[in-house]
Amino acid sequence: MMRQIHRRNLTICVATLALLSAALLAAQVRADGLAPAIVRDPLTGVALDGIDPVSYFTEPAPQQGLPDFEYDWSGVPWYFANGADRDVFIRAPEVYAPQFGGHATMALAQGFLSDGNPKIYVLAAKRLYLFYSTGNRDAFLAAPAASIKSARANWAQLSKQFAASPAPALPLSPPGATAAKPGVTPAP
Repeated sequence: MMRQIHRRNLTICVATLALLSAALLAAQVRADGLAPAIVRDPLTGVALDGIDPVSYFTEPAPQQGLPDFEYDWSGVPWYFANGADRDVFIRAPEVYAPQFGGHATMALAQGFLSDGNPKIYVLAAKRLYLFYSTGNRDAFLAAPAASIKSARANWAQLSKQFAASPAPALPLSPPGATAAKPGVTPAP
């Protein structure tokens, strides 16, 4: 009995230390004014919190990806719901990856970096844009062309803050295209 309690306490301590280490590392990167070029989960390192980027375009709601269908692009692992989606992404990652590396579009439009939430998004002009909140997404939908233009203008300057080498230049949506499909993935 005593041995089991000791083992459980040791496991809890190790898990707590691992989580604290990850949090401190993430805080240190942010404290230095550096941000990752592509937003990723701070614990797993996976882009889009493991959501399949192709599924935003092909399914009614984004699908959770699986480690079995992983592809490393721009130094970041991306998960896919199936091999077909992974293969589509490999052929054209710049089409399916979120714009601005997954940073929140309205935050960029306002002149600062903030991680986008993969569950709060808009498909506009055949591109994926992420937002920090539904309020930011609604503000974007009120004037998508102006928001994208402002975010693009700020992206070049703000992206210099990245700790790692910059992500490849992602093609931006065609000028003047404003058709948008908002989406919010319901919480499980």
